[in-house]
Amino acid sequence: MDKVVLAFSGGLDTSVCVKLLEEKYDVEVITACVDVGQGDEEIAKAEKMAKEIGGYKHYTIDAKEEFANEYIARGIKANAEYEGYPLSTALARPLIAQKIIDIAKKEGATAIAHGCTGKGNDQFRFEAVILAMSDLDIIAPIRELNLTRTEEQAYAAEKGIKLNSDKIYSIDENIWGRSIEGDILEDPANEPPEEIYAWTASAEDALDTPQKVSIEFEEGIPVAINGEMMPLIDIIKEANKIAGENGIGRVDTIENRMIGLKSRETYEVPGAKLLIAAHQALEELVLTTDELRFAEYMSTLYADLVYRALWQEPLREDIDQAIDHMQRRVSGEVTMKLFKGSIAPLTRESPFSLHSIEQITFEDKETDQREVEGMIKYHGLQAANYQKLNR
Repeated sequence: MDKVVLAFSGGLDTSVCVKLLEEKYDVEVITACVDVGQGDEEIAKAEKMAKEIGGYKHYTIDAKEEFANEYIARGIKANAEYEGYPLSTALARPLIAQKIIDIAKKEGATAIAHGCTGKGNDQFRFEAVILAMSDLDIIAPIRELNLTRTEEQAYAAEKGIKLNSDKIYSIDENIWGRSIEGDILEDPANEPPEEIYAWTASAEDALDTPQKVSIEFEEGIPVAINGEMMPLIDIIKEANKIAGENGIGRVDTIENRMIGLKSRETYEVPGAKLLIAAHQALEELVLTTDELRFAEYMSTLYADLVYRALWQEPLREDIDQAIDHMQRRVSGEVTMKLFKGSIAPLTRESPFSLHSIEQITFEDKETDQREVEGMIKYHGLQAANYQKLNR
């Protein structure tokens, strides 16, 4: 019997997939959960569900540090936001796919399975990496059998699969963010209920006094928060806590999916919003005008490549190299002010600052203001000639 490794979360889709693979595809199922910061409870739930459903061999792969240092770090340096929100799920999928490939090769499996539907983006993100980095077959039971979530629930009940919740929200979580969709959230006319949020306070319930947070960067990567040096993964955790209690990081957007559908998506990305905002504030101090313009263009393109499942695209690697070169001077400290959902820079310092107090001050006498008159005469010269012709 062929072996198949199933990317397993313990949620509705992947729990149903175990039995579907066994019954409809006649394969031996090995489940694997890649820990990118879902939380100990979710990891334990996946292990418990895998055992209860069939007692198959189950892997739990701890990839949190790798996710932080090799993926999130790149996302911060690139200010990677897609349509206004920091990418979290999209950024984790290539790493998860690669870890599943490694397990499949170790086990001698012939295929990898996932629980993605045919309407979302994750099917592209998993399969693009699998196709690029292996010769394994791909099985997508939910898509191939055209199942709805209601049909999945009925099938689970029929097979005695005890689901952990009767809600039909689809939630994906890692250390960089949470995405929540499905159920009443599918209709943009419905207000998101407060119960869907786990990391952030509402603006009304956020702290009543402004909070200052200092973040230190070295070559574009956060290395300290509020003066305390710590690994990036711990900085992210602290940033999530601080920003979340100040009402930072809720995003409710109409997203444009890869297959063309518009989808109402809700995200919680408190730490990501804080760290990216601080990073951008420092870039404003140390990068030239043209570098900032180019960085903005690269950021948009980079986020689009990650979102559209093109992590394996050589252009993404090219942009990483360009960003790394530019980030050599993005070192220094930024203090941000957080208050009831708002976030703004207060102070910025860097040994690579291009800002000169001596040049900008109104008290400067060494720079002769009159010298600029010649520059002004030639500024917009062609536009002036054009307007003269029209007159």
